[in-house]
Amino acid sequence: MTLKVIGAGFGRTGTLSMKAALERLGYNKTHHMVEVLMPKDQTQLNYWDAVGRGEQVDWHAVFEGYEACVDFPSSLYWRELAEAFPDAKVVLTVREFEGWYKSAANTIYKVSVSAPSWARLIPRPRKIFRMAHNIIWGGKFGGKFEDKAHTRKVFEDHIAEVKASLPPERLLVFQVKEGWEPLCAFLDVPVPDEPFPRLNDAEQFASMIKGMQRLQYVPFILAGLLAVGAAAAFFAFQ
Repeated sequence: MTLKVIGAGFGRTGTLSMKAALERLGYNKTHHMVEVLMPKDQTQLNYWDAVGRGEQVDWHAVFEGYEACVDFPSSLYWRELAEAFPDAKVVLTVREFEGWYKSAANTIYKVSVSAPSWARLIPRPRKIFRMAHNIIWGGKFGGKFEDKAHTRKVFEDHIAEVKASLPPERLLVFQVKEGWEPLCAFLDVPVPDEPFPRLNDAEQFASMIKGMQRLQYVPFILAGLLAVGAAAAFFAFQ
């Protein structure tokens, strides 16, 4: 199995909907950040952590079992993937910058800055945050995502670079609100007789962020419980 479709769009440009759409069109499986974060199998996380630390990886091994990829982190390596899979077509998902920035700031970026420092001492979360920093927030955005002007330039430069680097027959610039027709025409597959997937995980991110923020209090709660336990033990032996 080999990659047939490479997503070059940033996360929060409709990539979760794209994953569902591509899988509906028969591109099984479609790689997304959710695969990297899978708790039961850290193979993907280990691969992308290695990529983030500058190690050479075998892209065919990374995407073994996948026919398509979308979202961070793979979309930031669209050029390498286009070379490794020369027959794959590239879909650049885009959206208006202001809406994208607000969405990214309130979801994927906020999760990355909401985690308490003590959580990063645990091996798996530490690896996740290291990977995300090396590839996305510290890598692509140079540690300046909160500088909106800087991030706008990164966003627009990325789109311009993809457009300038690939021939029209290999590249589709696509907004998910356009629906099935342009995507299916580009991939030369039939248009499904059903609505285009519209998946919005903002509520899940909001719940995750609240959970991260509550974790800030865990050390204090544990310290309080230990203090109470110690006091109870002291008075029990008086």
